[in-house]
Amino acid sequence: MTKKIVNPVLPGFHPDPSILRVGDDYFIATSTFEWFPGVELYHSKDLEHWELLPSPLQRRSQLDMIGNIDSGGVWAPCLSYSDGLFYLIYTDMKSRTGAYKDSHNYLVTAENIEGPWSEPIYLNSSGFDPSLFHDEDGSKWLLNMLWDYRSGNHSFAGIVIQQYSPEKRRLVGPVTNVFKGTELGVTEAPHVYKRNGYYYLVTAEGGTGYEHAVTIARSPSLFGPYEVDPTNPVLTSHRTDAYLQKGGHGSLVETQQGEWYLAHLCGRPVKDGRCILGRETALQKCYWTSDDWIRVEGGSSPQTEVEIPDLEEFLPQQEENVDDFTGENLKHHWKSLRRPFTNDWVSIKEREGYLRLKGGESLNSLHRQSLLARRLDSFEAEVETCLEFSPEYFQQMAGLIFYYDTEDHVYLNVSHDEEMGRCLGIIETTAGKYEEIVRKISLPEEGPIYLKGIVNRERLQFYYSTDGEEWEKIGGEADISHLSDDNADYIRFTGTFTGMCSQDLSGAGTPADFKYFHYTTGK
Repeated sequence: MTKKIVNPVLPGFHPDPSILRVGDDYFIATSTFEWFPGVELYHSKDLEHWELLPSPLQRRSQLDMIGNIDSGGVWAPCLSYSDGLFYLIYTDMKSRTGAYKDSHNYLVTAENIEGPWSEPIYLNSSGFDPSLFHDEDGSKWLLNMLWDYRSGNHSFAGIVIQQYSPEKRRLVGPVTNVFKGTELGVTEAPHVYKRNGYYYLVTAEGGTGYEHAVTIARSPSLFGPYEVDPTNPVLTSHRTDAYLQKGGHGSLVETQQGEWYLAHLCGRPVKDGRCILGRETALQKCYWTSDDWIRVEGGSSPQTEVEIPDLEEFLPQQEENVDDFTGENLKHHWKSLRRPFTNDWVSIKEREGYLRLKGGESLNSLHRQSLLARRLDSFEAEVETCLEFSPEYFQQMAGLIFYYDTEDHVYLNVSHDEEMGRCLGIIETTAGKYEEIVRKISLPEEGPIYLKGIVNRERLQFYYSTDGEEWEKIGGEADISHLSDDNADYIRFTGTFTGMCSQDLSGAGTPADFKYFHYTTGK
């Protein structure tokens, strides 16, 4: 008996999936870029229902992103299992503009997928998208794309491989360039699988946008030469009207019954090719041909509905979308920008029953913002919070935000004006241009302020209330399609988040207290 799932299986910002099966358990790791903690991990037993696990990179000693550029940080993690250990490889991208890429690659391990995860082992910095292949003889091999900054050379210079020694805890032996890529170009994201005497090299090609693709090549030797699938690419989004666009960056998994699935990223545009939810994770069923090539069922275009086997029913523990901040720890879905959850800026214990955010740096900062947010994972959503905040200067702000990066965000904030006193306004930053689209609305000097945002695809309407019952619109509908990968002069890779933040540009660290955060989704 089989059933069908609907893609994407991980909606919202979940790019670069690395899928793994250990026994009856399935895991997916996805990129988090500048969001902390690093790497999102999901668990399933049936390929349909996925449970969010604790992130593996929770300590600054594992991931120090202070100062990292927008869309820097954790790129393309690779999750594998061998010798009773989970292995996680990841890039910490420090800089990515201009000719150079400062891409530092690390390895952490854990006996249990939920941790604790080890301190990192530094591997190399020659390129990004690293992965670890465990061969049948016990040897371990690191692969990554090679970055070539020199004028006249193709920047994506191929896929290189080098042996990793667990005993020496470092890479050893020569570096070999095993695959230069195909005419699609931009060859990256290598994963190796072994089957029927062949090593299969899965790569991403065509760039991360609408020409994205999955390429597969094979060789009887790990070191090549690799023969490209004659029907290449194995997966890409061909049609401009397809529901799932940007299909690419894939990894393979075999079920207990011998079926094969491809996990890959995709995007769903809402307007003018803009994907406000970012790049998401989808699954495709695959099959092997008589001459040992793998194909996606239904053709090379991503399928919205996919047949899955009748595996053990899995009922994951789902985090509630109503957070009243009464637990011992923050829920797994909360993320911060570049820095860990430390008591010097965020606490759910300093004032019982409240989330306290001490005013941090500006929304342009690459260092120490006081912002706590969760990914937007639906085209229809309503978010609401209650804020207690008594600013004394115009440099002090707190409120409800929809955030892509330092260049693009929309912010409903409580602040202080010399003439009005406590006041409410909306700031919108688009492609780095700051604008106060609602300058000031006077508020009572004391008491809580209730803030709400309703999203309908690319449209956002803010509301406010002084009692939580009678709501008033503030400003008109904002077009938030600029909160996307696709609305920038320089390529970027994340997605829209929504949450709470607090700034104190005077440096005093004035606290803002949030009573709850409600997140409700539609379609």
